[in-house]
Amino acid sequence: MSKIYRLRREQIVSANLDRVWEFFATPRNLNLLTPPEMHFEILYGDDEPMHEGQIIEYRIQLVHGVRVRWLTEITHVEPKRRFIDEQRLGPYKLWHHGHRFVSVEGGTKIEDHVIYALPLGPLGDLAHALWVRRRLNYIFDFRRQVIAQIFGASRS
Repeated sequence: MSKIYRLRREQIVSANLDRVWEFFATPRNLNLLTPPEMHFEILYGDDEPMHEGQIIEYRIQLVHGVRVRWLTEITHVEPKRRFIDEQRLGPYKLWHHGHRFVSVEGGTKIEDHVIYALPLGPLGDLAHALWVRRRLNYIFDFRRQVIAQIFGASRS
């Protein structure tokens, strides 16, 4: 049985909730939030604003020369509050990514909560310890920097 892992991040940006939500509710903007060396490419589903039931298909490079398809579904949307995307097909055994947005004094707090598991039981857990955890932290660190550049310096 695979272990369940969690990743939590939050940051406060100096942009109002309307502006932040509009950015995140536009699926093609995910390109900007992904490190360039992952060669992230949306294949399907970015041609309309985010909505429940929306299927988005991507292609990403996991490691040099290894590209995989990743299919996610937007399973829950509360406009200007939160949304959830879940993997339907891809590199994880489980991927549940909750995004939450809260208006705060001087800006917006952006929260990410990811619950995930890897395939291959003990081999997946070893991969997590040796590489996946660091890689996800790197991706979310990159994302944090880009969000701060787009919306103004983070205060947390």
